[in-house]
Amino acid sequence: MEERAAKWLSANFPSPEKKYPGNKELQSLYGDTLNNLKRSRLQRLLDSTKSEKIVFGLGTYQYAKDQELTYGLDLQGGMNVTMEVGLDGLIKSLSGYNRDANFNKALDAANARKANSGADYITLFAEEYKKLNPNGNLASIFAATSNKRITYQSSDNAVMDYIRGEAKGAVKNTFNILRTRIDKFGVTSSNINLDENKGIITVELPGVADPERVRKYLQATANLQFFEVYNIGDIYPSYQAAEKSLAAVLNGTKDTTVAKTDTASAVKTTNVDTTKVARISELDTAKTVSTPNAATVKNQNPISSIMQLIQPQQGKDGQTQFPAAIGYIQTKDTGTFNSYMQMEAVKSKFPANLVWMFGKPESEDPKAAGILPVYAVKTVEGGGALAKLEGEHVSDSRQDFDERGRVAIKMTMDKVGERIWAKMTGDNIGKPIAIVMDNLVYSAPFVNGVIPNGSSEITGSFSLTEAQDLADILKSGKLPAPAKIVQEQVVGPTLGQDAVRGGTTAFIVAFIIIFALMLIYFNTAGWVANIALILNLLFTIGILAALGASLTAAGIAGLVLTIGLAVDTNVIIFERIKEELTRGKNYQLAVNDGYKRSYAPVLDAHVTVLMTALILFYFGLGPVLGFATTQILGILLSLFCGILISRLVSDWYTNKNRHFEYFTGISKKIFKHAAFKFIEYRKIAYGISIVVALLGIGSFFNGFDEGVEFSGGRSYTVQFDRPVEHDALMNTLKQEYGEYPVVKSIGNNRQWNITTSYKIKEPGSNIDSLVELKLFNGLKSYLPQGLTYREFDTRYKKASQTVLPTISDDLKTGAKTATIVSLLAICLYIFLRFRDWRYSLGTIIALLHDVFVTLAVFSFLKGVVPFPLEIDQHFIAAILTVIGFSMNDTVIVFDRIREDSRLMKNTDKGTIINKAINETLSRTIMTSLTVFLTILSLFIFGGEVTRGFAFAMLIGVVTGTYSSIFVAAPILMDFAKDKPLGQADTVAPKAAPVRARVV
Repeated sequence: MEERAAKWLSANFPSPEKKYPGNKELQSLYGDTLNNLKRSRLQRLLDSTKSEKIVFGLGTYQYAKDQELTYGLDLQGGMNVTMEVGLDGLIKSLSGYNRDANFNKALDAANARKANSGADYITLFAEEYKKLNPNGNLASIFAATSNKRITYQSSDNAVMDYIRGEAKGAVKNTFNILRTRIDKFGVTSSNINLDENKGIITVELPGVADPERVRKYLQATANLQFFEVYNIGDIYPSYQAAEKSLAAVLNGTKDTTVAKTDTASAVKTTNVDTTKVARISELDTAKTVSTPNAATVKNQNPISSIMQLIQPQQGKDGQTQFPAAIGYIQTKDTGTFNSYMQMEAVKSKFPANLVWMFGKPESEDPKAAGILPVYAVKTVEGGGALAKLEGEHVSDSRQDFDERGRVAIKMTMDKVGERIWAKMTGDNIGKPIAIVMDNLVYSAPFVNGVIPNGSSEITGSFSLTEAQDLADILKSGKLPAPAKIVQEQVVGPTLGQDAVRGGTTAFIVAFIIIFALMLIYFNTAGWVANIALILNLLFTIGILAALGASLTAAGIAGLVLTIGLAVDTNVIIFERIKEELTRGKNYQLAVNDGYKRSYAPVLDAHVTVLMTALILFYFGLGPVLGFATTQILGILLSLFCGILISRLVSDWYTNKNRHFEYFTGISKKIFKHAAFKFIEYRKIAYGISIVVALLGIGSFFNGFDEGVEFSGGRSYTVQFDRPVEHDALMNTLKQEYGEYPVVKSIGNNRQWNITTSYKIKEPGSNIDSLVELKLFNGLKSYLPQGLTYREFDTRYKKASQTVLPTISDDLKTGAKTATIVSLLAICLYIFLRFRDWRYSLGTIIALLHDVFVTLAVFSFLKGVVPFPLEIDQHFIAAILTVIGFSMNDTVIVFDRIREDSRLMKNTDKGTIINKAINETLSRTIMTSLTVFLTILSLFIFGGEVTRGFAFAMLIGVVTGTYSSIFVAAPILMDFAKDKPLGQADTVAPKAAPVRARVV
């Protein structure tokens, strides 16, 4: 379909280069048009074929497309963002944009605390307000605009409950509006999810090629407003008074000026030089406005030193024509201008309903890039920043062109909007009306006559794509609570292809190894295990597709792990059948007893792994969710296929008077008559465990390499054409960022991961672009000469990730909580299952042993091994999975100890424990070996994305096997020595009292 659409386009339309040779701007605009035509043609082709029957009439093409398992963004490239709903804008709105100084300072302070904390924003705001105004009450801020739900007598708690209720609804509305925007974005397999409790929205957009466009699109609040404006003639006396007052404040002299706010008479008394009109081409963008004596102007006229007034013109009819804008200002001076205008000495000189706003730069002029027009807009009296006409009355919008052929946005309004717009335009004939989006003036056209039908037009320096996005945003509505991106991951298509190849190779290698191992070790019975393995994988993939899930690199890791897990049930059952056969039972009885006596350890082993997977699913974000989902499915299907399917196949074959062979020459010799005295060496094992514990504790002092998810910052994966030295790269980037970034090689010295915390705490929609531009400037000496930033972004920058401190704190807290909850949940399960606290104690010590080993390795080997060892979400996923698999081995041993203790009541505990470990040794080794081999294939072939995770798992599988035998089991020996093993399960119930019965 894609090829057909491309052929149709090339056959009917010339290329941009042929259409507009030499004109890059028109080529870009025309290219956007062609892309839209191609998408439209492709959609028409898909629509025309979606009902066609395929697969012998069993379904339609559209049905097949809907059911396919798609690639996630880390496999096909794309963007994943986590957005946090910002409540400061909502609180301002609920207060009617109250101008109380303490209220606005409290919001700023709450924003500063929230930037480095995961605390509740509404609570932070209330605390900061109380600090600034201990005797004040919040009701005075919100009562006037609360629709009578808050009165001036309401308590602070009632006000906070009111805000929280409004916030909950606003978060849902924000989610719905973002979902509508994403649907219009035209991305296939997009996904958006809401975590209502945390106020977090996750968005996954596979295949997007313009991250900057996505950032703007998702974070735009679309607060459209129509304002009347003050011109320079209206406020010139006030401007002069404010200028003198500010000069007095800055120079430390007394302010004797009086504000002139009678705007009706201001025009008549204004004395303005009309002989010169300021034009944007005359301004010097390299420095402030040129004056005869700049120092004098800055001291006596501080506002004029950074803003040049636009003088009025003489109209054709002889009347003075005042422009819509007040003046021009350089972008670098906007912060100073805002701080001046917020001073009480300045603000009091202007009308109370005046709000200063900046306009879009006039990009037609090359010198206009750093210069903005300044407007003085009229707000509704007493209404904060409210306009006479708000964007909520826009019923439809579309991208179009104006009469001069410029890109524009056409809008229509509802009945209420039509009525307001007609009166507003009628009252302002010959005057400008500012069209404002998110406090930025897009245009301020003069009204020629009444507009009765509610039709309007926004013009400005839009590209075609920008106009289409803005029209879609207006149509979907304004965000009640703006959302900002707190975590972002961008993966290039090349890196995605590498992940696909690595994951596929790991999957195939693991499958072949386990398939062969089952046949080598279990003879023909291995076919039963392999049938269960194949069905498990098919069911897992089928269910993922039915759920509409996308396959990610973490999901492939989960599938590889599922291969090891899928045969785990059969290994436990087959080892028990072999044991029963060794005791002299016939095949029929051995199979029956093998399955029957394996149910308890199989169930226990799978429940413990399932518990950690569920906890990981609950606390995980982004790719880790894909891993947890796949693991949960694999565990459940392992039980289904390993018990039900395997038993059906075994019974079907046995009923034909045949049987499977469970022994081979190799399996007969391995662990035959094993009689190792493990308990006798427990003191040595205790010593090793103490050393491990000390190393684990020492790792917290030695430190870890935290991934960008936990440390916060921006991380970039860059691939060069030639080898690059580590120190040279780090020193070069320090010159740009002012600090050393964290630089790590990935596989070789041609591909590097660069992490920086530069400007990570600074807000602003352009910060990401600024940081990336500095990255490009710092790497220029290692890139081909003449390379543009666009080419660097698409060819050399393979992936990027951004995590703000807010979400990194949440992730760290969630990771710690998930680990602790997993440990406690497993210990509680073991206690309920075995009814003996010694089993729980052995479990917790064994699990802590495994965690400490992994932590010590990641701490003391960082920088030693040739790949990054970072503490991030993937590491936490590995730790939780290790905990589950360690319990898998431990439970097998515990189950056999409990069983043998019932059969050998008069035997000492050491003999029972040794016998139980030796009887389950082959089972323990085989279950660990299958998982180890699958993880090893993932470590070798899976690629850099999952290498750290696989390494942690390899360590965990080995230490888990060791701790099950040498740590968990000996604990039962040395604690409560006088208490028999499994006593709680062997105590006879009390006999029922004998009652006499009279006949």
